[in-house]
Amino acid sequence: MIYVLIHPAWFGGWCWKKLTPLLRAQGHEVFTPTLTGLGERAHLARPEVGLEVHVRDIANVIEYEDLRNVILVGNSSGGMVMTGVADHMPERIAHLVFLDAFVPSDGQSMLDVIAPDRRPALEALVQKEGGGWLLPRFAPPPWKQLVTETWRVTEDVDLDWILPRLRPTPFGHFKEPVKRRNPAAEKLPRTYIRTQWPHPGLDRYARAASETAGWQSRRIASSHLPYITHPNELASLLLEVAG
Repeated sequence: MIYVLIHPAWFGGWCWKKLTPLLRAQGHEVFTPTLTGLGERAHLARPEVGLEVHVRDIANVIEYEDLRNVILVGNSSGGMVMTGVADHMPERIAHLVFLDAFVPSDGQSMLDVIAPDRRPALEALVQKEGGGWLLPRFAPPPWKQLVTETWRVTEDVDLDWILPRLRPTPFGHFKEPVKRRNPAAEKLPRTYIRTQWPHPGLDRYARAASETAGWQSRRIASSHLPYITHPNELASLLLEVAG
């Protein structure tokens, strides 16, 4: 099988480094594109970059590498990107895996699916620290506090790896609505993988997945970033999907 892994805001393709060798060791191809303006492509950040550009980033990899029967995996806000990609080219996709990810309806943006009381704080950060178009973090505290206390990544070796690589995300990633209008995309099989990270919104997605035809629901005892804290357990789940 072919896996295309979609990272969330602030991260880059680098974040899958622990997971990719585990999938490749089982004979699968793995692609880890970095979205425009993030990771090693941070120098391409500009005010015009948004969700549409990020959908095209992934779709272009699939198209130019001529990938078919793809298992798309999206974490957190990567679920928004993945939904747009599936709508754009469902004929290339075999399965969608929402890894503690947001599952938008047609016309929803990230700002629509997060808790309403969070939006003012994000917009304030964009204005105060992001020049009006970059979101530096998902909350005011410094990254180390957020990563350890909220995302529950606590190993020093992981923090030393993650923290220098996080980058502000173009706010268009959060503001632009997703398109979910292709009937063929709606027929694609889907799996929701829920971690132990407390989040009522993601709990609702996981519960809906367990009750909806065409969906599978799985659990993993991990942080919000299992590809960093629990890569072996996550690899087993993703291999099960491929099987």
